[in-house]
Amino acid sequence: MSVLSGKKILLGISGGIAAYKSPLIVRLLKSLGAEVKIVMTPSAKDFVTPLTLSTLSNHPVYSTFTEELYDNPVWNDHVALGKWADLLLIAPATSNTLSAMVHAKCNNLLIATYLSCTCPVYIAPAMDLDMYAHPANQQNLKELNRIGNKVLSVGEGFLASGLHGKGRMLEPEEIIRHISEDLESGLPLYGKKVLITAGPTYEPIDPVRFIGNHSSGKMGFALAEEARQLGAHVTLISGPTVLVASPDIDRHNVLTAQEMYAIALEYFAETDIAIAAAAVADFKPLNVGDQKIKKESGFQSIELEKTLDILAEMGKRKQKQFLLGFALETEDEISNAIKKIKSKNLDAIVLNSLNEHGAGFSVDSNKVTYIDQNETIIPFELKSKILVAKDIFSQILTQNA
Repeated sequence: MSVLSGKKILLGISGGIAAYKSPLIVRLLKSLGAEVKIVMTPSAKDFVTPLTLSTLSNHPVYSTFTEELYDNPVWNDHVALGKWADLLLIAPATSNTLSAMVHAKCNNLLIATYLSCTCPVYIAPAMDLDMYAHPANQQNLKELNRIGNKVLSVGEGFLASGLHGKGRMLEPEEIIRHISEDLESGLPLYGKKVLITAGPTYEPIDPVRFIGNHSSGKMGFALAEEARQLGAHVTLISGPTVLVASPDIDRHNVLTAQEMYAIALEYFAETDIAIAAAAVADFKPLNVGDQKIKKESGFQSIELEKTLDILAEMGKRKQKQFLLGFALETEDEISNAIKKIKSKNLDAIVLNSLNEHGAGFSVDSNKVTYIDQNETIIPFELKSKILVAKDIFSQILTQNA
């Protein structure tokens, strides 16, 4: 999932030939899950039509302070537009627009909206090479950076004048990439590696039957998505499940505890945060049948042996990692969870309870208690697993502050 997903983005378009790229910027932002509104300078209409932009954005396009609606004047509230936005992108930003921004020359709706914004502002300059190189424009760009705006670089190539050099606006894909990378760099888990196990394991009895449990993997997948939203590189090791993860999550599908053990320990050494949310089978058949075992064989019992303890092994190997376990208890819940923290060298544990209606396996909600290594007990109310994942990472970040 993109860091731009769910963002409210205001796109400002000023009157330069590079405005012909603006529709593609809108399309890219929308495809990443952003909501887009557009403010144009009057001269920008000479290069791209409001109808095109309105169709692509699914919003009206604003270009004047007032407009006539059924013979009644309507005010386009630049203050409300500025407050609505999570970020403002001005692309293209011409020499005239840059100068107006620096000197607060409020002569059109775009500049008025810019001056009303309190959100991050990204600027994609666009002009001919001699204009771009002119000391006045370079000074304006430096000043815009100094007062807190984020000025993107310019591209180099053929320009509208026929000359070749620096000054052309970056391509839409490059603009989106720069903004995404900048937003991600400010996230609390940017540059961190998070390892998460999720779902059940299936321990085969024969080619047809297995020992397993009712885990759906929903909690582990919610944690993986939240970690990604916080900027982490996420490795998700999942047992059998129908769930789908975001494509930028490094997912490894496994079947048995042995397979999960091998992959988890392969990645654990380079991990910053490890969360063992999988419901790993505690036992597996000592002998696995090569063929389906028939009723007529008189088969009466299955001899079992313990599976490898993934969490305990990570606890033994733990150095710099933050290690979080899960506990599913039906009695003496708190005391059993605290014992697990100590016996497996955990930094914290999340206690699930099957005694709570609406919590546990397969459902979309959960009610958990977070317990740290100091035995601080933090209970949470029943809520969706997506919100539970946010609560859990909030505690992890607080504990690591």
